[in-house]
Amino acid sequence: MPFRGRHTTVGNSDGFTFDKALFKAHPEFQGGRVAAHVIAPGQMLVSVDVPVDLAPEVEGHDPVLAAYLGFLDGQLEARRDLLRPFTAEDMAGVDALLEGVEVDLDAPLEGAEDFELP
Repeated sequence: MPFRGRHTTVGNSDGFTFDKALFKAHPEFQGGRVAAHVIAPGQMLVSVDVPVDLAPEVEGHDPVLAAYLGFLDGQLEARRDLLRPFTAEDMAGVDALLEGVEVDLDAPLEGAEDFELP
């Protein structure tokens, strides 16, 4: 569910204001600091800013992947009517799609060393 907001001036700073519904639905965003990550032009990920000494040490934590998985979780919860079991026919379709594709799961990803989050 999208929450609407707008740009505003707060004292000598710029900020964003959002509908109260956001804070009622997600109280973790009330009364604390947040961190914003620009993930693409016109797209920003806002998360609760946890001090480094209190943050869980999770190797490889990716805030974008975590947001995506959270989005999927919400969609799966909201649209249970769209869920269906994975069938043998589905598996046959996957096998046909991947026929002839060879993958070395231990090989490094090409170009990974040049990848940098914006």
